[in-house]
Amino acid sequence: MTDYVFYLLLGSGAAAIIAAFGLGLVITYQGSGIVNFAFGGMAMWTAFVYADLRAGSYPFPVPGLPARYHFGGGDVGFRWGFFLAMVTAAALGLIVYLLVFRPLRKAPALARVVASVGLVILLMDLVRGRFGDTTALRVPGILPRDPVTIATGLTIPRDGLWLAFIVLVMAAAMWATFRFTRVGMITRAAAENEKGAVLLGFSPDLLAGASFVIASVVGGLVAVLAAPMIYLNTTVLTFAFLIPAVGAALIGEFKKPLPTVAVGLAIGMIQSVFTKLQNDLTWFPKYGAREGLPFLVIIISMVLLGERLPDRGSVDNWKLPEVPAARMTPATVLVPAVAAVVGLLFLGPLWRGAIMTTLIAIVFALSLVVLTGFGGQTSLAQMAFAGVAGFTLSKLAVRWGVPFPIAPLLAALVATAFGLLVGLPALRVRGTNLAIITLAGGVTVGEFLFKNPDFIGDTKTGGAKVPNPKIGGWDVGLILGNKSSRPIFGIFLVVVVLILCVLVTNVRKSSTGRRMLAIRSNERAASAIGINVANGKMMVFAVSSFIAGIGGCLIGYRFGSVSDVSYGTVASLAALAVAYLGGITSVSGAVASGIVASSGVAFFGMTRVIGSLGKWEFYIGGVLLIFTAIQNPEGIAGAFRTQAAEKRLKKERAAGELRSNASAVTVNAK
Repeated sequence: MTDYVFYLLLGSGAAAIIAAFGLGLVITYQGSGIVNFAFGGMAMWTAFVYADLRAGSYPFPVPGLPARYHFGGGDVGFRWGFFLAMVTAAALGLIVYLLVFRPLRKAPALARVVASVGLVILLMDLVRGRFGDTTALRVPGILPRDPVTIATGLTIPRDGLWLAFIVLVMAAAMWATFRFTRVGMITRAAAENEKGAVLLGFSPDLLAGASFVIASVVGGLVAVLAAPMIYLNTTVLTFAFLIPAVGAALIGEFKKPLPTVAVGLAIGMIQSVFTKLQNDLTWFPKYGAREGLPFLVIIISMVLLGERLPDRGSVDNWKLPEVPAARMTPATVLVPAVAAVVGLLFLGPLWRGAIMTTLIAIVFALSLVVLTGFGGQTSLAQMAFAGVAGFTLSKLAVRWGVPFPIAPLLAALVATAFGLLVGLPALRVRGTNLAIITLAGGVTVGEFLFKNPDFIGDTKTGGAKVPNPKIGGWDVGLILGNKSSRPIFGIFLVVVVLILCVLVTNVRKSSTGRRMLAIRSNERAASAIGINVANGKMMVFAVSSFIAGIGGCLIGYRFGSVSDVSYGTVASLAALAVAYLGGITSVSGAVASGIVASSGVAFFGMTRVIGSLGKWEFYIGGVLLIFTAIQNPEGIAGAFRTQAAEKRLKKERAAGELRSNASAVTVNAK
């Protein structure tokens, strides 16, 4: 028992970070009604700023400016470093609210989720661009680290306990603020009924901006204090601590600071105990238990408890992007297909690689067109479904010798089963709640399966092998003998993409597609006219995860192997971001998404033309994504459709005026 107490307390530092992030999410939501998925990324930037200040410089966050300002005396010391880092956190919170989330406060949940994803991508690439390799980045100790003796021979550092105590004090202070102060009561009132707050003369914008500033300072403060205890990189604060923090905030209903912090501390400390259980118990899962089991608890609690995000009485709401009529025209499908084939045959291997990346990105965009565009459901686990299919393909083709095309179709069906499992909560929750659950489900699948050698194979040999696809003995793989980057594989991808485009178009035209759109528009109204809403939602997840599974198999065929690197959380977020950027409601939008995907045709062409900005492609993509979410929710393809419709309308008006003038002339002549 002493050993388990030791591991519980040893996890207090990580638990405190999770609890603090959960507290920050509660503060943000109470003040603005926004779940900020970029909260961990903002805390990450603050921690890196503090680390840079202790090295004697201050990083500038805008490409094109000098990388950093160097202080003449080197290390600015703890006091100035801490002060400047907190000022940075406060300024970042205010800027993020004013430029990103204020324009989206009345937008649908999907637009806010996408903007958060764009902000995460921007911040992660900003750290890569400014700091490069962070493995050598170390931060001097801040909190007391003297060991505490638990029992004979068992000691733990004191800093984790101090950090947990600080977070508990902040949670108590925030609870007292919400409970007893005028500002806190106004914030709680606005969270319950924003319209009422407006009528009473209080500014929701001011409350929201203040909540972003306070939450950003809370996250930055804990990130700075924890920096000496963890390895600073672009993922540990961005995702590893944020995702369980979102779960803790959900259990606290995004409005209760003390329960949120308590659950966050429990999650972190139990994760530490899992390390001990993995060594002591033969039946305990050896892979993914530490990260995966808490997410299973979150998913189960959400399914049992239903909606956890309290509704806000907003003044107005934007509609989801319009779904256009299903049309496959030469301009939207045939011309890009011919252009892709020509490029594959006559351009060099680097261009061929970019075209192949674009084609595979189109597949994932099509899966989200069905799920989100047609069905109105949100998923942050598409790449997890793709990974299930990719690893299953390796098992079927290598171990059991199942031939092409049976192997990828069976693998996609296995991905469909996982998609239905992760999509079950959609029967009870929707919007941001569903996004959180699918994110947790994707992480759970990744931790339990993609890091398990029994499932993925020997990682020392480069992951699970995938043999080339063969059609009637004809090898259409990317690499054959000494011939690399064969155009025939790209043409094979073009054919697959065309088939899937036809499939998605027919889904949109069919009665099933019309039922999907009815459910997307109004679930209660759809149920009232006899549509089975539960079956419709499950159908959406089934078709979407099947297409994502096909995409996962294509990744395996392209690289000749599959590993967890290709199917991580960041990849799922990027897939949603790219699909939204291109246009998430149409096949033409999916094609546009593939073109602007990272390492796709547009970005590769940019690196060839501009050159020096190539290293900032993710940063630029994040900015474009945020801009699109704010200015044009229908994406690039939607913008073209809008422009075309406006031109047609102008021509019709001009023609009508000509006819009216001609009629008037005729009457006058008579």
